[in-house]
Amino acid sequence: MWIFNSAFGKIFKLIFFPFRGMNPWVGMILISFLTALLMLFVFRFSSNQEGIRRVKNKIKAHLLELRLFKDSLSLSFKAQRNIFRYNLKYISYSAKPLLVMIIPLILILIQLNLWFGYEPLVPGQETILKVELEEGRSPLDIDLALEPSAGFDIQTLPLRIEEESEIDWRLRAREKGVHDLTFIVNGQRLTKKVAVAQKPLSKISPMKVRRSFINELINPGESPLPRDLPIKTIRVKYPAKDMNLFGWNIPWLLGIPPWLIVYFVLSIILGFVFKGIFKVEI
Repeated sequence: MWIFNSAFGKIFKLIFFPFRGMNPWVGMILISFLTALLMLFVFRFSSNQEGIRRVKNKIKAHLLELRLFKDSLSLSFKAQRNIFRYNLKYISYSAKPLLVMIIPLILILIQLNLWFGYEPLVPGQETILKVELEEGRSPLDIDLALEPSAGFDIQTLPLRIEEESEIDWRLRAREKGVHDLTFIVNGQRLTKKVAVAQKPLSKISPMKVRRSFINELINPGESPLPRDLPIKTIRVKYPAKDMNLFGWNIPWLLGIPPWLIVYFVLSIILGFVFKGIFKVEI
């Protein structure tokens, strides 16, 4: 899985590379445009275009019928029934391309969260480093040490929370760069990358996870932890990235982060803008 994540991640690194020093909106507009093209391509070649066109015309005709015969109760009910029937048929025609798109779209969203979900730390900023152990392992029994780093000051001794099976440190960022935090676990060394003062559009990986298909699929930012260690995750707390539109910070909506709202809105708008150019019936 790590080989796939690494290769897929390099595609996004290549796409965003020229725009890393620019406002994140530039990268967001670009990836939304590319997503719109992908959706149009999938929709055109995996859907019944003629059927969709025919059904949409039927719906328009019955809507017109509804307006023309609004004084006739029986004809109005008949038109409403036909509109409902053709809407169901339209949904059935749209279901196949949506199913085809869902897997690549999920993979794209996972990668985009690394680029648009988090802000890097800044020098002088404090953060929490959290090591979560596997269930049933007491943090009091684990031989775990964090080595000093040129990029960070370790502010506290390890806080071992037995009820949560975790060990926490408070760190303060010292200097710009992507730094390796080095741990020694039962005599074995491992690292977690931490980003400080990066470019406006940068890849930020908040979590390093134990090797497994699902864990690595959802958290593709870094190579996984070995299975033979008692550690499930290593997490660094980063601030969430804001999407500022002319001085207005787009808020979270029902737990959905701002970047995801912007991404879907832009992709849908651009899809409708270019559907006529590519002759795609949606």
